[in-house]
Amino acid sequence: MKRIDQAYINGQFITTHGTEIFELVNPTNNQKIGTLILGDAKDTQLAIAAAKKAFKTFSATSVTERIAILERLKNAVNKRRQELIDVMVLEYGGTKQFCTMSVENAISAFDDMIATLKDFKFQRKVGNNTLVEMTPVGVVGIITPWNSSNSFICSKLAAAIAAGCTVVVKPSEMSGMQTALLAECFHEANLPEGLCNIVNGLGNVVGTEIVTHPDIAKISFTGSTLTGKRIAQMAADTVKRVTLELGGKSPNILLEDTNFEVAIPQAIFGAYMNSGQACIAPTRLLVPKAKLEIVNQLAKRAVESVVVGNPADEKTNVGPMVSIKQYERVQHYINLGLEEGATLLAGGSGKPEGLEDGNFVKATIFTNVRNDMRIAQEEIFGPVLSIIPFENEDEAVSIANDTTYGLAAYITSADENRALQVASRIDAGRICINGFKHDPLAPFGGFKQSGIGREFGTFGLEAYLEPKTILV
Repeated sequence: MKRIDQAYINGQFITTHGTEIFELVNPTNNQKIGTLILGDAKDTQLAIAAAKKAFKTFSATSVTERIAILERLKNAVNKRRQELIDVMVLEYGGTKQFCTMSVENAISAFDDMIATLKDFKFQRKVGNNTLVEMTPVGVVGIITPWNSSNSFICSKLAAAIAAGCTVVVKPSEMSGMQTALLAECFHEANLPEGLCNIVNGLGNVVGTEIVTHPDIAKISFTGSTLTGKRIAQMAADTVKRVTLELGGKSPNILLEDTNFEVAIPQAIFGAYMNSGQACIAPTRLLVPKAKLEIVNQLAKRAVESVVVGNPADEKTNVGPMVSIKQYERVQHYINLGLEEGATLLAGGSGKPEGLEDGNFVKATIFTNVRNDMRIAQEEIFGPVLSIIPFENEDEAVSIANDTTYGLAAYITSADENRALQVASRIDAGRICINGFKHDPLAPFGGFKQSGIGREFGTFGLEAYLEPKTILV
């Protein structure tokens, strides 16, 4: 049984001032695996003060110095790669497949930002030979969710360091063990004191202190749209810069010339990425109405090969939901889909046989779904796919865009040029054509209520910088 009662502040592990206890639970069997002593406002204030002090000197460091720090971080995290994977499987319940990819993304985030930094121009000439200096925005508050905790922390931290900013991190309290191990990695990297500070705590305590504190210049948040809206409102009082990567209800459009034998299994497994607990998961599958019957047959066949079970097993595709609360949320939507009149093609309510002790959800597919149904409009964050038929390309685009979200979209066609034309009409921050792709140097973020700003690469680095115009 692990007890975590320290925050990482000013380069040291210190006992938290807060006393509230949060129980850490293995979602595979709902057994207690540890306790986390939550930080409070005082802990957060100490972390902010340390970051503010460190910013005075760190903001003046050279690109060479920042690259050296990023390299040390990469090496320190990579050294404990397997431990980071194992603790993520244990505490979060992510599948071995996903957790391995997530930790690899955390490690590569440092290399990706090093590559960006090497070619980045912090001084530019514009207009009538006017000098523009890109200067670090200040102390950054980083607030991350539970569905890929350490990967989010590393990618945001890498961008902040590259820009010359110092940070205060508030991870999800449900990721206490993962964060504790990552903090050890950061400490082993011999960071300058106060560069990176980590305080575990609740959003309405530690998160609120970070978002409202006048010494925090910017917030980088990944999480739900509802929480993102609250952060934006609170941050406005001190005119903080914000990057918000929020929810999604991503469409996956299969045009009529698609090879459905190949595309349908891809669509099923894509919808269930990270056990469905992924903001970019393509959970709305848009298919030609004339092909609906064959799509249903192929989808039913494909879902039979989806393995729901022990996340530590390399063959498992869908692990447990992160908590009982999240399990109940997904169950609510499955029952709602039935009430709304959607046709249940696979899965359904309740737990899979033999997995009653954990927060497991059956791999579920609804078909004959209308886009105005709540299961098609609201983010479920579980292994639930909605198949929505369309008459023609124009209607497919209309359905895809008929959502408050706009994070990601997917298009499949035998004609790549046609897919590109459709992509130009879709309101989403990232669109994948003919498969699932990721470019860590390309901008990532959402349209509409899927967020504000971009992360990764040059666009992500500039989000931590302020242009200063100098006229001589």
